[in-house]
Amino acid sequence: MKRVALLYGGRSGEHEVSLRSAAAVYRNLDPEKYSVTCIGIDKRGVWYRVNPDEALEKKKNISRLQVFCREDDLVSCIPGRGLYCRDGYIPLDIVFPVLHGTFGEDGTLQGLLEMIGLPYVGAGVLGSALGMDKDKAKRLWQKGGVPVVPSFCVHRKDISEPGDTGASLINAVQDSFGFPVFVKPVSAGSSVGVSKVHTPAGLFDAVMLALTFDTRILIEKAVKAREIECSVIGNESPEAFIPGEIRPSHEFYDYAAKYIDEQGAGLFIPAEIEPKKIQEIKKLAVRAFTLCGIHGYARVDLFFDEVNNSLYINEINTIPGFTEISMFPKMCEASGLDFGPLLDALIGFGIEKGAERNALSYEYDALVTSD
Repeated sequence: MKRVALLYGGRSGEHEVSLRSAAAVYRNLDPEKYSVTCIGIDKRGVWYRVNPDEALEKKKNISRLQVFCREDDLVSCIPGRGLYCRDGYIPLDIVFPVLHGTFGEDGTLQGLLEMIGLPYVGAGVLGSALGMDKDKAKRLWQKGGVPVVPSFCVHRKDISEPGDTGASLINAVQDSFGFPVFVKPVSAGSSVGVSKVHTPAGLFDAVMLALTFDTRILIEKAVKAREIECSVIGNESPEAFIPGEIRPSHEFYDYAAKYIDEQGAGLFIPAEIEPKKIQEIKKLAVRAFTLCGIHGYARVDLFFDEVNNSLYINEINTIPGFTEISMFPKMCEASGLDFGPLLDALIGFGIEKGAERNALSYEYDALVTSD
């Protein structure tokens, strides 16, 4: 039986989303195969061991795995030794992070887990960091010949007050691609801090909102296109699953449409697209996945411009929403891989990558023979 630590919550604007994803993952981990230790992280970033029987709740058809902040349940990390709680060392085979956004999906947690010597599910340090950084990922994809929507990045230090700065920013947008545009934090997910701006008058406020969540923002041309998503899993030979489509009832697929408004969007799996285009989408999703050095799993988001018959990669999510109704597991299910077996596969990929890292030598001097 594998010993799994389910890590969830986190110091992130997506904390609440993580509670829902973690509940679904916990319920679908086969108790005949896994002994699960639940570790909840509060909004300050403090780790606690949690009793899932007490923490699992269901209200209004929404399941959540709560985080209880009790001093007796504190969890600590010791580099090279793993995780500890009041009762001592926590024996583990692998960590399953279900932490969306900052301090979970951006490579920081992955670096910590490697330092303390624990294998984990999902993308590594570099792949996680690139997946979270929309600007750097776009630049990399462009270099690799992957089509992306035009955009440019702005740093907080270049923004001061609405006056001259606002005018210069408006001019930059007009010179680059014109309105409407999307304004996004560079490193945030779940559409947190994202605005669609139709006219110059709304640009500065949207920029300031995005800067609440990151020091850099992305200003991106708003294309009229269908929103397509594609699940990809695997290590050295990743596989893409049949894509789905999001049809938001809101102006765009914002946070409320994703998590608050039950009628916020229609989810269509499979996407109603001709088979030849489906194969093109899957191939492009795998290309985006591998260019970022991602392994384990990710959800790739694309735009399909039917007028030009063109595809664009929008972004990649290395820890996508993981509830039973989230697009990532639903697309896998539509291709024949159900939720439980999907978790089995992801844990297997994580153990495989952990074994690869452990097989490496970090003591060069020991390999050098003296004369």
